[in-house]
Amino acid sequence: MTLLATALRNSSRIEAALIGRKDPKSLLNGLGWIISSGSTRAKFANGGIPLVWNQSHTRVAKWIIGTSGLIVGMIHIGGLTRLTMSGLSMTSWSPLGGLPPITRDEWNREFERYKAFPEFKQRKSMTLVEFQYIYAWEYGHRMLGRAVGVAFMVPWMYFTARGRIPKGFQKHMAMLGFMGGSQGVIGWWMVKSGLGNDRRDDQRQIRVKPVRLATHLGMAFATYGALLYTGWDILRLPSYNSETITKIFANIPRERLSLMLQQARRLRGGAFAVTGLTAATIISGALVAGNDAGRAYNVWPKMTDDYWIAPEVWSSEDDDGRHNTAWYLSTENTATTQFNHRMLGHATGAAAVGVMAFASSLAASSVKNAFLTPQVNRGLMLMSVTAFGQMTLGIVTLLNYAPVSLAALHQLGSVAVLTSSLYVVHSLKFVKHPALLKLISPKAAATPIAGGALKRTPVVAARSMPITPPPKIIFKK
Repeated sequence: MTLLATALRNSSRIEAALIGRKDPKSLLNGLGWIISSGSTRAKFANGGIPLVWNQSHTRVAKWIIGTSGLIVGMIHIGGLTRLTMSGLSMTSWSPLGGLPPITRDEWNREFERYKAFPEFKQRKSMTLVEFQYIYAWEYGHRMLGRAVGVAFMVPWMYFTARGRIPKGFQKHMAMLGFMGGSQGVIGWWMVKSGLGNDRRDDQRQIRVKPVRLATHLGMAFATYGALLYTGWDILRLPSYNSETITKIFANIPRERLSLMLQQARRLRGGAFAVTGLTAATIISGALVAGNDAGRAYNVWPKMTDDYWIAPEVWSSEDDDGRHNTAWYLSTENTATTQFNHRMLGHATGAAAVGVMAFASSLAASSVKNAFLTPQVNRGLMLMSVTAFGQMTLGIVTLLNYAPVSLAALHQLGSVAVLTSSLYVVHSLKFVKHPALLKLISPKAAATPIAGGALKRTPVVAARSMPITPPPKIIFKK
């Protein structure tokens, strides 16, 4: 134990010699430095790897990012369509769509068609005007989806014909087109689950299958994230190169740079974890919506007045005496789906704050980590604020019995969290660039310059600092 403790102390001394000492009380100073670096245009140690808006591919990037904005609109309108219980008002589907009913006779025929399906059995008092209201939401959602498809396909064909798509990005465009095109099919597959004759005996309000709703929403968020990440990749083309990265990091001693790179990779791993938790929380939120679980167990932090975890979360049998499988509990049980969403929401908020605390500890060193660029710091700041704010908004929505306004805002909040966490991941993408691996490799310690002489990178600077040598291990007989 003594040898281990001594080795750990020496390891800490080596780290302090390479990147400077950390004072636990200076974490707030580190946080302040991150905030100031991410929120101003002041000159810092390096300008990072910025998004370049003035370049030859700017129009392509703006088109891709603009399309992702339309996807956000689709997500919002889709959420309102669900919250207004309008999703089953249109009982047929065609890829190209068509005009809505216009004359009163056309509206009456469409209403009579709707009456033939199971949902109307629970809405027999519905008037034609009320039907027109829910029909408008579903029709608008579907036509907006087709408009997004046109907004993607037409510019893609134009930019391809003009040779404006950056080299290597055509396969990305094909993938994005496939993801967007599949949404219409997935959407109809979802709606059909609420229109079948097998739903006529449902005692609870007829809804689409929660798993299909989660699939539909999950694909929408995946398409949004892929569009956004691709747009950022294009904007960063001029700055994401060996020359820029070498210029930023070449003057840092090799051992120090290697340690900073390890820390930056851990930081990016934390951002990946927040992104994954956000995605899982979004999917669990769709399951909550599919079961209308947001309007049950409306207390916090406990699930009921008497229990932290409602007994129904682990219930092996439902009210009809049927055995509940783990799949059923996690996808169609009101208590379990809400419990899962609560825990994932808390975990996402805590993880985002934890990643920010880790970054603050890196910034608290006397020698700042060079990988904390203005772009990374800006993303960290946004990620922690949006994740914690989204968790708080979810609690407020639950306590208020999930009104339409708060529930819709809560769904938009998930877009903000996903966007900011993806931005941190993308801002740290350069940690895997080959140019960095060359800088920290042993061969980089001596590089030839003009005239045949050798120029050594400043490795001695870190070694010249007093470091206690590791203890000798003596084996006693």
